[in-house]
Amino acid sequence: MGFLFVSLPVEEMDQRSQPTSTKIERRIIEKNRRNQMKFLYSRLNSLLPTQNSKEPLSLPDQVDEAINYIRSLEEKLKKSQERKESLMGRKRSYTCTTYEAIASPKSPQIEIREMGSSLQIVLITGLDNQYIFYEAIHILHEEQADVLNANFSIAGDSIFHVVHAEIVGSSFDFGAAKITERLKRLVYGSTSDLELQPADLWDYNIHPDPWEF
Repeated sequence: MGFLFVSLPVEEMDQRSQPTSTKIERRIIEKNRRNQMKFLYSRLNSLLPTQNSKEPLSLPDQVDEAINYIRSLEEKLKKSQERKESLMGRKRSYTCTTYEAIASPKSPQIEIREMGSSLQIVLITGLDNQYIFYEAIHILHEEQADVLNANFSIAGDSIFHVVHAEIVGSSFDFGAAKITERLKRLVYGSTSDLELQPADLWDYNIHPDPWEF
């Protein structure tokens, strides 16, 4: 009994085996793709808030849940930004109003406190009428009050002066009242205007620099 051997060309054998290998590669690629998608869905689901439902959500439901959650976050972010802008606007408005009220008075202002023989004077002047401060010092000297120290601080277009003086000698009895009257007359022009001037200047924060005499 004889055997018949048929020899096929190598190229023909490769062509027959090629479709089989291509199918296997496609299956592997598809399997990897599905595993990757499954991992991504699982990762996405882990970022969502804890679900109250006992049954796991299907993939389409997970995607819908993620979309709704992202939209809710965007809405919260938008409201937070609007609230921040509103608060910043109020802060800027308050700062400007306060600065204008303190740093830019329409006219010079003065407040005097008497503590025994001591006088504490707060004087606010503009940059263009600083001479009032020197006139005030001159009045103190005329009324025999010793200027212990004098400091100033600049805020915007205004200068805040703080003067500490001591009344000495026979001027103690009536000197404080006379000095107060003369200083207010210097600043406000006449005694009839004194009651119209706003106080209290002692609430202002002053970072003093000393005047030299």
